[in-house]
Amino acid sequence: MTPHNKTLKTLKTVLLACALACGAVQAQTYPDKPITLVVPFAAGGPTDVVARMIAIPMGKSLGQTVLVENTVGAGGTIAASRVARSAPNGYTLFIHHMGMATAPALYKKLPFDPLKDFEYIGQVVDVPMTMLARKDFPANNFAELQSYIKANKDKVSLANAGLGAVSHLCGLLFMSALETDLTTVPYKGTGPAMNDLLGGQVDLLCDQTTQTVPLIKEARVKVYGVTTLKRLSALPNVPTLDEQGLKGFEVKVWHGMYAAKDTPAAIIDKINAALRVALQDPMVKQRLADLSSDVPPMDKVTPAGLRTHLEAEIKKWSPVIRKAGIYAD
Repeated sequence: MTPHNKTLKTLKTVLLACALACGAVQAQTYPDKPITLVVPFAAGGPTDVVARMIAIPMGKSLGQTVLVENTVGAGGTIAASRVARSAPNGYTLFIHHMGMATAPALYKKLPFDPLKDFEYIGQVVDVPMTMLARKDFPANNFAELQSYIKANKDKVSLANAGLGAVSHLCGLLFMSALETDLTTVPYKGTGPAMNDLLGGQVDLLCDQTTQTVPLIKEARVKVYGVTTLKRLSALPNVPTLDEQGLKGFEVKVWHGMYAAKDTPAAIIDKINAALRVALQDPMVKQRLADLSSDVPPMDKVTPAGLRTHLEAEIKKWSPVIRKAGIYAD
């Protein structure tokens, strides 16, 4: 090794040691000011509700206020890019749903890389979905639905909340599982789509349990199955699509929490600990149960658990999106 190379190696070692020491010092004092939790959607939506639900107990654990900030636009990519470019000090956090996994296939020019530009804190909450029809749709159960679609596929309409929305992706996966293309009808949000389903203007819709459980219990819609591998406690008599023949069919609106790349591991550990405490808070657990949502297993509420899940979801959704030929600008 030349003297020059020895000098470079020594310099790199010194810089690494300094970085580790600085990270350790930061972790000892973290947090000493309020923390911002960035939500990529409007206030009042499902992700915002989850964020505000956990912000207070997380703040109590960390000894600082956790402020929820809504940064809306481009399906969450604006907010994700902002957090990816933020200082790696743990004061700007990000909560996002499965859009982190679908973005690489959905956007031709994605301004961030979900697998390279973030540190992972842990999964937050899972929200199941249900496959619904208008109240007067001819099929009364899933077997009848399959038969009806086979005989009338050109007449059946499948609503969604817009390009790349979870309801859109659930519908794509449903059509792929049935090996059938239906007429899809996009709306600007789940609200308008559900209104038209209730009004009989469209036939089918895949939507989150936070919206659908009351409607199902009031018999205002027909339900053919839930999109989890196990039945839901809120809908114990509704079979899963998996048990009715669509083996492995699973769509859950999972959420994860992230920080900027190179945030010190000791800080990530502190945030993760606060997240785990928040998810075990009795009031949070009750509110999630009321929304038919679930806290993930604790082995998923970890940096490694979230990264593994994100990687698997990217592999799951990318071929579905590419096969459908849908892209966002």
